[in-house]
Amino acid sequence: MLDQNSYSKEDLVKAGTGEMFGEGNSQLPSDNMLMMDRIISITEDGGEYGKGEIIAELDISPDLWFFDCHFKGDPVMPGCLGLDAMWQLVGFFLGWSGGPGRGRALGVGEVKFTGQILPTNKKVTYKITLKRVIKRKLFMGIADGEVLVDGKVIYTAKDLIVGLFTDTTSF
Repeated sequence: MLDQNSYSKEDLVKAGTGEMFGEGNSQLPSDNMLMMDRIISITEDGGEYGKGEIIAELDISPDLWFFDCHFKGDPVMPGCLGLDAMWQLVGFFLGWSGGPGRGRALGVGEVKFTGQILPTNKKVTYKITLKRVIKRKLFMGIADGEVLVDGKVIYTAKDLIVGLFTDTTSF
């Protein structure tokens, strides 16, 4: 997959059904839990550490499902969905770079929320910078991430960890 460096919503939906990386391999969530509309750039050697970078976007509209229930009369995108989007993108990177197995979030070192995503916003941008990519028996990625809304950084995460597992029965 290293020859393709951007992905449309249709591509990402295929990544959610297992069509992109093959059965038993990395998948994105489907339907409402897919937290991006496109990946505008993915590189194997980009980013601050030269280990890889992903930039993805989500278009905001007032009818997104979470605004109706989080919170009544005070709609805001849950911060945990932004964090999950960053994990989703690290897992996508591992599948894109040839890793076998299903992705699982393993942790995060530090998360800071300094803003919010409201129904009046227009676009969320996710920036993931890989710090370390392990390609042995276990494929694992460690990355830093940022969530921006309309160009302003509102969440940061350090040491997002995702692994690919060929057998998830022990989880």
